Amino acid sequence: MEIILKYFPHLTPQQQQQFAALYPLYCEWNAKINVISRKDIEHLYLHHVLHSLGIAQVIRFAPGTHVMDLGTGGGFPGIPLAILQPDVQFHLVDSIGKKIRVATEVANAIGLNNVTLSHIRAQEEQARFHFVVSRAVMPLADLLRIIRKNISPEQFNALPNGLLCLKGGELSDETLPFKHRTVVYELNERFDEAFFHTKKVVYVAV
Repeated sequence: MEIILKYFPHLTPQQQQQFAALYPLYCEWNAKINVISRKDIEHLYLHHVLHSLGIAQVIRFAPGTHVMDLGTGGGFPGIPLAILQPDVQFHLVDSIGKKIRVATEVANAIGLNNVTLSHIRAQEEQARFHFVVSRAVMPLADLLRIIRKNISPEQFNALPNGLLCLKGGELSDETLPFKHRTVVYELNERFDEAFFHTKKVVYVAV
């Protein structure tokens, strides 16, 4: 939890309580339904919560923005972002029902009022959003093909509407077809920890 305050020191008491509650909740639910590897759960705040908040180091969504988290798994990056930005609406989508159940239980337990969740394939989601966020669930070209229909034409954020994707490693081949509308942000320039050495936020205007 201290690592969250290191980078986000101005959290309200409620936000601090919500972030602090994530570890016991995910430990409890992960014992029933495995959504995070057993070895990784002890690194929840670094590997999952702070990693998710890497998107907030690139853009703070304007109040009233609607964001879809595609392939949310157990709620990442959607739940940490929703805690950080309670004036933004997040819709978490995953095709695996047990993962959505965990994300739903966690969101309800910490009183997140700005989150909705759907057990649905992203291809079937027809609603419009200003942004889609995702944690490396598939290659960039496939993600863009799926979410193009979901991007709203209404613009009021600092970046044009589009995709914000957490990825790692060498991405030049993957981004090449979209290079004129893609920006790659290196998270090791925003976070000190070695975990972020190869981690990136890839933004693509849609």
